[in-house]
Amino acid sequence: MLTELTNGAPPSVLQAALEAQLAGAGRAWLHEALAEAEAAAAEKTAAAARAGAATKAGAEAEAELLGPADGTRARSPMPLWEIRFAEAGRHCRPAHVPTAPVAPDVRHAEDLADAARVLLLHAVRADHATTARLYSHGTAAERRAVLWALPRLGATLTPPGAALPLVEDALRTNDTRLVAAAVGPYAAEHLDQHAWRHAVLKCLFTGVPVEAVDGLSPRSQGDTELARMLRDYAAERTAAGRPVPDDLHRVLALTARPDTTAAPTEES
Repeated sequence: MLTELTNGAPPSVLQAALEAQLAGAGRAWLHEALAEAEAAAAEKTAAAARAGAATKAGAEAEAELLGPADGTRARSPMPLWEIRFAEAGRHCRPAHVPTAPVAPDVRHAEDLADAARVLLLHAVRADHATTARLYSHGTAAERRAVLWALPRLGATLTPPGAALPLVEDALRTNDTRLVAAAVGPYAAEHLDQHAWRHAVLKCLFTGVPVEAVDGLSPRSQGDTELARMLRDYAAERTAAGRPVPDDLHRVLALTARPDTTAAPTEES
């Protein structure tokens, strides 16, 4: 696992970690892709400035955007940076390939592609509409990268918490890597305590290590409602003759610690 991807490291740190793992061709591809994303961001900013300074009537601008007489909008070609976003998995491969005939570390390669996609979203300053579209139409890997990127997009995602529907959608799946990405720093900041408790339970249901849950310790401390939910889940598994996950006991122990802030009061 590329820890700089999962721990919310700044983009510059993430890029340095990624480049250290890529071969020369992969680094060259990354530099070109990031330059294209930065150019797209600059052009978007310039276009917004031109629109803001325009003095012509809105109807004239609308006429330029509309297609034939039926008023349908012309379909724009996919931006070059989005093509790079889609093809990241083919270009971001580990540089050091062992000579011994061992199975490749598929997850490590996926982490590298995830990191490249996160950097692209940051470079292009992806807004809520862009992240929602890429998530909605993307593959599982592309959706995962969108989730990892959310805490790094900052002010471009407005209003605050605008991307929570993406997190909530991921938490409804049984894709363990998608769930792990969904419970990162963005969820820790924006999920309310009721939804966050159920995210913790989702990790236990699907076998996602609870260490993936950002802010686990401070949000669990003193949470008596989470403790009740954990005990109920443990009792259900015991009654069914199934083992209770070790991670459940870990979280339960955290709930027994006194909360240094205001203890959550919402009911699940």
